[in-house]
Amino acid sequence: MIMLILSVVVIVADFIFKQLAVAYLKDGEVYTFLGGLVRLEYVENRGMAFGMLQNFRWFFIIFTLAIIFGAVIYVIKTKPKSVFFKIALSLIIGGGIGNLIDRIIMGYVVDYIQLSFFNPVCNFADYCITIGTALLLIYIVFFTQDETKQKE
Repeated sequence: MIMLILSVVVIVADFIFKQLAVAYLKDGEVYTFLGGLVRLEYVENRGMAFGMLQNFRWFFIIFTLAIIFGAVIYVIKTKPKSVFFKIALSLIIGGGIGNLIDRIIMGYVVDYIQLSFFNPVCNFADYCITIGTALLLIYIVFFTQDETKQKE
């Protein structure tokens, strides 16, 4: 249940942030915050991370659906108990669905956040996917060995 709730929260928050970006940034406005650390700018991304593979819309749709489907099947079959794992996967699934909605409806993903130390313009869903992936890697490296030892 925690996975469903967190995934839905990510999807809804991503949708709201993207609607705000369209409403306030699409006309070319650029806003800078925190001494230039954060920059808000509207970008239509027809590729993937860092703008790579432009105009491969259907590939990204199919790839995203496969990842989400695989993750859901994995959760149903294994019934993981780790809240850490569930949070990580929920961020990835929610962010993936958020960007998937854009790709299906508009043919591109709305990006709007640029950090001074990270050049590409991204969105909330991208950061959820990135944080979720980092948490998942931490879980795999540091916690799966403990769980395997406990089972033995």
